[in-house]
Amino acid sequence: MALLRALVRTARMARNTSRLAAGLPGDDEVLLDAADERLAPALVAAGQGEYEPAAKLLATTREAAEWENRDRYATRLAAFARSRPEWFALWRYAAPHDPDALLIKAELAMCRGWESPARAELLRQVAPLIATAAEGDPRDPVPWRIALDHARGTNASHTEFEELWAQAVRRSPHHYGCHVSALQYLSAAWYGSHRECFDFAERAAQDALPGSLVQALPVRAAFAYLTEEGGRSTVPRDRLDAAADLAIALSREYAPADPWPAQVRNLLTYVLVRLERWEDALAQLRRIGPYATSFPWDRISDDPLGQFLELRDGVRLEVAARTPFKLRSAAPARPLSDHGEPAHPGDH
Repeated sequence: MALLRALVRTARMARNTSRLAAGLPGDDEVLLDAADERLAPALVAAGQGEYEPAAKLLATTREAAEWENRDRYATRLAAFARSRPEWFALWRYAAPHDPDALLIKAELAMCRGWESPARAELLRQVAPLIATAAEGDPRDPVPWRIALDHARGTNASHTEFEELWAQAVRRSPHHYGCHVSALQYLSAAWYGSHRECFDFAERAAQDALPGSLVQALPVRAAFAYLTEEGGRSTVPRDRLDAAADLAIALSREYAPADPWPAQVRNLLTYVLVRLERWEDALAQLRRIGPYATSFPWDRISDDPLGQFLELRDGVRLEVAARTPFKLRSAAPARPLSDHGEPAHPGDH
């Protein structure tokens, strides 16, 4: 019987795999961390040593209170400044008190300090930069997201963290980045537990605005649980499935191949694979389209794009192996004519 099952599985894979590629872009069409139409020109200009487009972009997000976009763009620009610092040095020289430049400066210092072996010590030196960035625009929640990350890296107490959290949500109650930072602080890998992490995520998702990425927090909690090394606590399977189901519903609210929810869809796909929900995972891969993201694949591989493409092939194979053969359907019987013979289309 085991041999028969293996033969049937192989036959199904051979027959169905190519068909299941429908709706998936080719490997050479998939992009990693592709910038959207607003960020891309700023990155191109920065690569040429020009800071003005980046400065204008962040100023626009601040003036229009586009806090989610501002957080994403600031993070990407700071990452770019790590490898190509010339344009940012010109910006700081030309406008040392620009609140947008101060935000990038704080995020950049955080990133550098976080990856150092002397992380806690270096991050404590970043605190004044974060405070200065927060003073740049008192409405802006993004410096407080940086402050929440900073608190996690400097072993801040729960009381200190709650004070920062209160400042963040006062400025933007549903800010996704701040919620992700809080979730990480409460995770079992840091200063909380899986129970605290899931409780926080589920409450936040329940209170979230329609279409808000905050609804994906439970699937982030599921990811934290599924990737824990040597964990002893157990989260019930139905809680993991409920987190995935909520993220699937959120994904449906966005068009396929939309870059905005791409990271959530990549994360959801990872969780669905771990839960062996292969058909759901394939559906998300189709909705991802060409937009692969480093997270979560960089948590399990030094080649996130290669890992994404390999997993995509693996999901297709699993779905193909589980798809039964379709029996050839018999030709539909034609109705009889008044003479008891098969009727022809022209009979009526």
